[in-house]
Amino acid sequence: MSETVGMILCGGFGKRLRPVTEKIPKPLVEIKDDYTILDKQLFDFKNADIKDVYLLTGFLNEKIKERYGNEYKGINIHYIIEDEPLGTLNAIRLGMDAIDDNIQSIIRNGDVVADLNIKKMIEQGEKSDYPFLIFITQMQSPYGIVETSGDRLVSFKEKPLLDYYINGGVYFSKGKLNFGEFKTGDIEKTLFPIMAKENKIGYYKEDNLFWMAIDTNKELESVRKEYENRTDKPWGYEKVLIYTEKYLTKELFIKEGFQTSFHYHEKKDETMYIISGAGYIEFNDKKEYFSKNDTIRIEPNKKHSIVATENTVLHEVSTPYLDDTIRVNDFYTR
Repeated sequence: MSETVGMILCGGFGKRLRPVTEKIPKPLVEIKDDYTILDKQLFDFKNADIKDVYLLTGFLNEKIKERYGNEYKGINIHYIIEDEPLGTLNAIRLGMDAIDDNIQSIIRNGDVVADLNIKKMIEQGEKSDYPFLIFITQMQSPYGIVETSGDRLVSFKEKPLLDYYINGGVYFSKGKLNFGEFKTGDIEKTLFPIMAKENKIGYYKEDNLFWMAIDTNKELESVRKEYENRTDKPWGYEKVLIYTEKYLTKELFIKEGFQTSFHYHEKKDETMYIISGAGYIEFNDKKEYFSKNDTIRIEPNKKHSIVATENTVLHEVSTPYLDDTIRVNDFYTR
């Protein structure tokens, strides 16, 4: 495996998010209390074992430097400052000028919050015949739609996923790009169409995961609503759905190839309902495999780890002990 660095486009003005972005750059907008878009993106890079990240900055870059410095939670932070905004192509070109020829890169738009598996994208990119991959995601209708039959209206669907895919704003490059004569402009409108015609772009996709590009206040509110009771984990996320005096329900999303810590609960008696995906629960003496619609009970003091062999969503219904987790072996640096 070649060395892979991260790059994040952080230089935009975020005009459609004003007044929020008048005094801070868009990547520093909080999606929950003291947790920014850029915090989430760096967290994802860290959990994909990326050690060096280049922040491609411009507008209010000093605010970004003030928050992250040269090292952030074990990641080495490098700054590429664009003196005047000349589009995403120039920012990426400057970033690639700063790295060696044989280094791979994952490049992200600085306004995307997504649960994609970066480690898996890198692995697919390394095996691919294409020098460049674009993460694509299923398009969600901005409106509710209606279905008809003959001359009557038969149903309503609220903002469904459509049978089309869009550029998800995350890219993998095996090496440096050849920018040709292009110096400025948006890379999506200049270089990418030419590379596609020359058969130099593949794609990476993961369906049924959270993805949002934060361009407007409406989108920001949607992400903040998602994060109201959600905590990102090295393996995915945990979200509290119901918490009463009688019981607790959480949603867990575990990325393919990841697992929770090996842990137990002193009081909590829990039942796992597998909503989607596949994997197994590893106990001291056995593995119990699961797939969609399976149910698994885990009694108190039973040491276990949940391992996902596919992206997995499960609902954990338990007695109401919110913080009753004792880790025996943690597989990640927290």
